[in-house]
Amino acid sequence: MTAHTVTAAPFGNLPDGRHVQIFTLTNKNGLRARICDYGALLVTMETPDRHGVLADLTHGFDTLAGWLANGPYFGASIGRFGNRLKDGKFALDGKDYTLATNNAPGGIPCHLHGGKVGFDKVLWAATVKGGQAVEMVYLSVDGEEGYPGNLRVVVTYTLTDEDELIWEAEATTDAPTPVNLVHHTYWNLSGDPSTPILDHQLMLAAAHYLPINPGLIPTGEIAPVAGTPMDFTTPHAIGERIDAAFEALELGAGYDHCWVLADGDGLRLAARVADPKSGRVMEILTDQPAIQFYAANFLDGLTLGKGGVAYARRSALCLETEGFPDAPNQPAFPSAVLRPGQTYHHTLIHRFTLAEPGGK
Repeated sequence: MTAHTVTAAPFGNLPDGRHVQIFTLTNKNGLRARICDYGALLVTMETPDRHGVLADLTHGFDTLAGWLANGPYFGASIGRFGNRLKDGKFALDGKDYTLATNNAPGGIPCHLHGGKVGFDKVLWAATVKGGQAVEMVYLSVDGEEGYPGNLRVVVTYTLTDEDELIWEAEATTDAPTPVNLVHHTYWNLSGDPSTPILDHQLMLAAAHYLPINPGLIPTGEIAPVAGTPMDFTTPHAIGERIDAAFEALELGAGYDHCWVLADGDGLRLAARVADPKSGRVMEILTDQPAIQFYAANFLDGLTLGKGGVAYARRSALCLETEGFPDAPNQPAFPSAVLRPGQTYHHTLIHRFTLAEPGGK
């Protein structure tokens, strides 16, 4: 058994010469997370399998150069607005705003994950907090990527001795602005990133999901999952129904949708995913109203990651707790607007355990 620690080391320089650091968090059980202050990234997360063998469960890169060209948003802290905004536009308090359209699913342009230079592409100010956490701060100035208001954001990563990796985000603003901060790690619980995640067993604590149009924008409907391939209220293998003849799956090329979590105040269980081979289990707890489940349908084997592995289609999954996508354009959705005097809070807990012998 080892004591929990946080250590810092150089991780290279940005093109403008600024230094980037990487922080290694280790808990008393030997679990290890590595965090980078560029993009407030989760670089690696190592946990043991049922035989006690540690492995990294995340997609990413070995060097800073790879992270600087991180097209899939591996491990990133996303903002100001994670997920999509229709047409790259929204109206707020009678004023229209136009943002970058940096994504075009189905040939339909939209604004994705904060724009051309979102929070995943900036250097944060990092501070070690005790022996278990790293705090990162970023000031997004008024007008950055077209958003109004100066937004101060604090992201904290904590690795607890209860084998939980906690990602917490807070934000304050001096003018009304949409905010939806999202953590975007790609997970493969097998520890072998060359294998698909189709055998992973997934549960989502959600009786409804948001149907999408061909541009992957929510239609505004909140639809029941019952009787559809979107029903993960009991565990199913991800690959069991991913290619079913169902409109939502056909539009998303598989699972890439937002599920509406059961109502409740504070932290609650949102998802549970288990790898039957390794025995690893990851539970997701959050205080957010929704979760995006993405099965990496758009990875194509052209991105070379850690150890030179070509990341293939459906070789990982994302479970992104969030507010509703396109909420600023959908009056019926929970508001994503943060106003002066308010504080945005978002807590996401990844709890790592092992399945009982013989269990999934």
